[in-house]
Amino acid sequence: MQTFVHYFLHFGAPLVIAFVFFRSQWKKAFLILLATMLVDLDHLLADPIFQADRCSINFHLLHTYYAMILYVVLLFFKGPLRIIGIGLLFHMLTDTIDCLFTYADCKECLATSPAIGLLESIAELFHI
Repeated sequence: MQTFVHYFLHFGAPLVIAFVFFRSQWKKAFLILLATMLVDLDHLLADPIFQADRCSINFHLLHTYYAMILYVVLLFFKGPLRIIGIGLLFHMLTDTIDCLFTYADCKECLATSPAIGLLESIAELFHI
């Protein structure tokens, strides 16, 4: 279920966002939203590159809280920059949801995660 939700949010939800909020240019918006997945290139800087139980939030350079502040700033621009900001923030939301799935299954697995405080707060809020 976690894998399905993760990939649906990365690929299916951008199509819905593009069609609902950018109907006149939905194809362009969809391509821009998909392009924001290039933010995952920062995973190549990690050692190991892939680790099953790792939460990317606040671990990878472009997934940090500081980077997310820049993504929020993009929302104040018009045109493609705003769409990029939406895509990047939605990507961070998707990755946070993925982390919550992992946290719900194995709290100890993320005990040393840089996002543990965020995950604990969200889990408490939603009784996870």
